[in-house]
Amino acid sequence: MRINLITIGKKMPEWINTGINHYKKQLPSSYNFTLTALEAQNRKAKNIDQIKSLESKMLLEAASGASILIAFDETGRQQSSQTIANTMKNWQLEGENVALLIGGADGLTQECKAKCHQLWGLSKLTMTHSMARLLVVEQIYRGHSLLTNHPYHRE
Repeated sequence: MRINLITIGKKMPEWINTGINHYKKQLPSSYNFTLTALEAQNRKAKNIDQIKSLESKMLLEAASGASILIAFDETGRQQSSQTIANTMKNWQLEGENVALLIGGADGLTQECKAKCHQLWGLSKLTMTHSMARLLVVEQIYRGHSLLTNHPYHRE
């Protein structure tokens, strides 16, 4: 199994990077977890549709080797931690190469969303992309803890 979280934006607050690294280092090597941060487009030189199009294209290109594409979107279906754990178990059994996509500040194009196998939502709350990134990594770790009966997760 391989899980690649592909995001737009390279500049994250240090506390976000610290949190991501905290969970990332606790994941087993068999997850082959990577975080690919792509450069955000300059918002002064282009209109929003151009930016979304370029960033969506960059995300899809970075995910080109994936067998499963999942985009995080405000309209996506919210998942429980247990559902994410069960999904991860299936990925492991099938040896899937999974790309998880988080778009830029303006989101993803409809074309990008249509190419994804699933759209997942993180919350009905609005949050920064840096927080979304941290939350996704934490949920991957939480899924792992559920699968291994680690006491991190509590009902």
